[in-house]
Amino acid sequence: MKALIIDQMSEEIDKGLKERGIEFKKVMLPKKDELIKLIPDVDVLIMRVDPFIDKDILDAAKNLKLILVGSVGTNHIDLEECKKRNIPVMNSPGQNSNAVAELVFSKALDLYRNTVQANNEVKSGIWNKYRWIGRELRNKTMGILGYGSIGRRVAEIAHVFKMDVLAYDPYFDPKNNPYDYVKLVSLDEALKNSDVITLHLPLTKETKNMISSKQMEGMRDGTILINAARGGVIDEDALYEYIKNGKLGGANLDTLADELGTGGLDTQDVPISSKLFELDRVYMSPHIGGSTIDAQDDIGHLVLQHLDEFLKENK
Repeated sequence: MKALIIDQMSEEIDKGLKERGIEFKKVMLPKKDELIKLIPDVDVLIMRVDPFIDKDILDAAKNLKLILVGSVGTNHIDLEECKKRNIPVMNSPGQNSNAVAELVFSKALDLYRNTVQANNEVKSGIWNKYRWIGRELRNKTMGILGYGSIGRRVAEIAHVFKMDVLAYDPYFDPKNNPYDYVKLVSLDEALKNSDVITLHLPLTKETKNMISSKQMEGMRDGTILINAARGGVIDEDALYEYIKNGKLGGANLDTLADELGTGGLDTQDVPISSKLFELDRVYMSPHIGGSTIDAQDDIGHLVLQHLDEFLKENK
């Protein structure tokens, strides 16, 4: 059996493949044409979110039996084509929940405490502790859009900060809510009554640009937005306008609508631009929500668990 790893993954996966006697190759984010050349004799593809696995790649994957995904989302894979070919796609939900949730609060505090601007000013040679008067999360309302494992972990931490917590998730059964301090509400209620709104939704036809001008207009003045989910859920043109006009208090984003992987470039430094970069109250990071050693090792262990289940079922 041969495996191909096409993204930066935990070394636990390398170790586990060797222990199982599986031959493997690692190629960092190949372009589509390169992947088509690499994949014909591959039995197991191990990846994160790039590149998109489409019909052309699957046509070339004559021996492919399994796709193991070291992330939650699978919108980067043509699942219908995989189903037609009887190729299971096994993702890794829940393993980076704490990592993403911790980043949410880092991002919220950066906006509430002005830490980025304060840092930049001090490094420019100015020390003024009176300019950067911030706010506390205590007694504010956290609105969580998407109440899966990440959203529930965000709720736990928000409760410790003594925040009120609202959550919206049309697919979550209120009977399964583990926390009596979390109020499950409609999308409009969450948007209207929250001081901090954090997104933990997949990118689908239903969620694309779901937070746009109409939704921003209904938010409280000064609301801040955190997106550590998928680019495209927030309408970035609308976000630009509503932060520029002062309606919103800022945004801290871990993802953008047109973000790319390195895609076979000779460097992992991928050029990207956005008019949001012009705004002082917009901070960004390059999709690092789950990028902790702890989370990646947990994902690696789950990937290997999925592999063992597959091997057991297909002896």
